[in-house]
Amino acid sequence: MPKIVDHELRKKQIAEASWRVIQEQGMEGATVRNIAKEAGLSLGALRHYFSTQDELLEFAMNLVIERVTKRIKKIALKELPPKEKVLQILLEIVPTDTESMAEMEVWFSFIAYARYKKEGFDAQQDGIYDGIRNLILYLDQEKILRKNLNKEIEMERLYSLLDGTAMHALLEPKRLGKDKIYELFVYHLDSLCVDEV
Repeated sequence: MPKIVDHELRKKQIAEASWRVIQEQGMEGATVRNIAKEAGLSLGALRHYFSTQDELLEFAMNLVIERVTKRIKKIALKELPPKEKVLQILLEIVPTDTESMAEMEVWFSFIAYARYKKEGFDAQQDGIYDGIRNLILYLDQEKILRKNLNKEIEMERLYSLLDGTAMHALLEPKRLGKDKIYELFVYHLDSLCVDEV
């Protein structure tokens, strides 16, 4: 009886192998040959799933977005005070553990690579800005944003804070670990919000 292969699972395993290669060798090392070796596949077997390197890399980056989005949706469904919900969502976007550190390292490598590509995956359309916009609007809808805030500026400020925090946490994880990031985000949200009743 032939072995049944879960093709979607195999594609995800190949994508995860590409993440490991990128972490160890950077984007220049993310060749189809290196990724196939890391995944324990022949080149022919890998090409059965991805016909080009760009197709594989696009899938790998979309998998990062998919996983982060799944974690965020899980938090969004929880019954939490609004400010706490926003805080937990923000903490899912920045690197605070081994998994999110790997995702962020791969993400930043890919952004640098994709910047010079004229087609395929658009790293600027990762949904983070729209998500930040929705978080500010959610806080406003919940009537806990401070009065007279410029919401558009606050969206940009939170987006910049999130991006900068992600970069520094990736580059200096000992200085900017999970506890410090938590403290930073609490401080920022306290500056935006009134106390919840």
